[in-house]
Amino acid sequence: MQGLFMFKWLRKKDNSQAEEAQKKKLLGKFKERLSRTREKLKEGLSEVFVIERNVDEAFFEELEEALITADINIDTIKRLLTPLRMRVSQGELLKTSEFKEALKAEMLKILSLEPPPFPPEARPAAVFVVGVNGVGKTTSIAKLGYRLKNSGFSVLFVAADTFRAAAIEQLENWGNRLEIPVIKQKLGADPASVVFEGLKAAKSRNIDVALIDTAGRLHTKYNLMEELKKMARVAGKAIEEAPHQNILVIDATTGQNAVSQVKWFKEALPIHTLIVTKMDGTAKGGIVLTLAHLFKIPISFIGLGEKLEDLEPFDPEAFVNAIIP
Repeated sequence: MQGLFMFKWLRKKDNSQAEEAQKKKLLGKFKERLSRTREKLKEGLSEVFVIERNVDEAFFEELEEALITADINIDTIKRLLTPLRMRVSQGELLKTSEFKEALKAEMLKILSLEPPPFPPEARPAAVFVVGVNGVGKTTSIAKLGYRLKNSGFSVLFVAADTFRAAAIEQLENWGNRLEIPVIKQKLGADPASVVFEGLKAAKSRNIDVALIDTAGRLHTKYNLMEELKKMARVAGKAIEEAPHQNILVIDATTGQNAVSQVKWFKEALPIHTLIVTKMDGTAKGGIVLTLAHLFKIPISFIGLGEKLEDLEPFDPEAFVNAIIP
């Protein structure tokens, strides 16, 4: 009996050590790939935080300017700093070192939104991946497919962006590379028809997850949104309660324009979660805080590079520790 207890204890210890090592590895990757945002913040925050000083109104003004440079929305900055101003006025957080940790804690409150399970529990699970052209939708689908396949799930790609030959071709190339089947029709075909055909194929082949690529033509925004609504209705006819998850892909380098994009897509579909791409190539990583604050939509993954394994689950604590110098 004692031996069994010792075995369970050792196994639990090994698991916790492995989790701790994985967490350190993820934090290291976040720090490395989010360096541009951190350096941008560092330019403004170095003078704010490096020297130990009393927190006063001049301190708050400098801090606000520094946060704006990282593309954090004014409303989000107000949300971050209002409770801290109150604590300072009550005699707390009088030193900058204490204030820095309190700022991180407020950021975590905004970011700690529980993302929905991925993949969804339904089988087959129909996942719509939406976003404007150029944000990295198709590449994100490939990375999600890679992640799912490595976790033992069967995957199907559905090429429902039928308005760009390049989109169909790109998804087909990823499918060949990853050995994931692709359902497609000819250029200009009805996207809803492709969705219906794709989900029927997923059902007949006992596929676990169907990842559906969609168009993102902003110059015809009204038509695009109506088209997405139609695709969602048709998906529900192919598989009950489909789509089971709608993921909006946002390009971090677009900064505050991302706010408008979330508003637009929320008009057409319930957005369950976000993927924020190109985080490694921008100094505007603060947009993550803005989106979480304004829309209360959780972030499931962030793109930290071009490799298939560079789509990482979003870790709020690692993110905050990576961007605050």
